[in-house]
Amino acid sequence: MPGRDAPERPEAGVSATWERVATAPFDRDLELAVIEGNAIHQLVFPCRRILGGWVKAGTVERILVQPTHWRAWGK
Repeated sequence: MPGRDAPERPEAGVSATWERVATAPFDRDLELAVIEGNAIHQLVFPCRRILGGWVKAGTVERILVQPTHWRAWGK
């Protein structure tokens, strides 16, 4: 079972390496994970980091999340 700060292993073919959100790059499609209570939620759409927050990569619509982890979008 993964630790509180390590989301579960992803599906086959997707990188298993999660990074802390503070290290997330700009100008790149990313997969985000959010920990709420004891549950880990992975966003189902690619996101991009912008100054002051996050947007959906496809629409540039701002999303109000406080992710805990990221990895390269590979779906």
